Amino acid sequence: MLARPAGPHSWVNVPAIGYDVEGVNVTGSPTRSWRGMTIPAPGTYVLDQAHKRIGFLARHMMVSPVRGEFAEGTAQIVVTEDPFDSSVSATIRAASIGTGTPDRDAHLMSADFLDVERFPTLEYRSTGITWEQHEDPIFMWARLRSNGLARRGGGHVPQQAARAATRFTLTGELTVKGITRPVDLQVDFGGARRDPYGQDIFGFTATAEINREDYGLVWNVVLDTGGVLVGKTVRIEIAGEAIRES
Repeated sequence: MLARPAGPHSWVNVPAIGYDVEGVNVTGSPTRSWRGMTIPAPGTYVLDQAHKRIGFLARHMMVSPVRGEFAEGTAQIVVTEDPFDSSVSATIRAASIGTGTPDRDAHLMSADFLDVERFPTLEYRSTGITWEQHEDPIFMWARLRSNGLARRGGGHVPQQAARAATRFTLTGELTVKGITRPVDLQVDFGGARRDPYGQDIFGFTATAEINREDYGLVWNVVLDTGGVLVGKTVRIEIAGEAIRES
């Protein structure tokens, strides 16, 4: 594989996989093979500030979704020789919240919700990681459909479903307003590689659902027609790239 590790005009050959079948680094490559996947080499990685979204979704008036995000957040991901020993720590600046409506953002930063003056950050620390080995239903469907087409004489059908499961469960603890609760993130691994500028990167998305009242965010208004103004369930939606520290 070609990569550009130095300057804009210098290219060197870098193996795509530099580990033996046991996942041991034998070439100094930025990636390794593990259970059918190409994963990052051991090291410390940080969240790329140019490629991140720390988002959330809640319901308004019981019917419509409202999305927002935190513009400022950092994360450190320590990838170990045994991927199951890897760890994540993240810090989010509470006052960087934004939903596209200034009045609503000010309310979310107030003591009714995040109380950013007293609690300037949200924190997440992982406690473990497991690998979801089941096949995604969409790929199972594609494989079965491909096999059916082949049996009907449809010629060669690409085996697009032959891929390893890339979903992990990251167990951890989320701290909001000084209250810490366990939260499991469902993580989809997007892949690892060396980019054209010589940086070793990998991509991911992560989701979870929490009850905001578990963290003392209990403000609400009861509606005359039933229900409440702000839903209790908040969906966490994270996407990003991590860059290996030099």
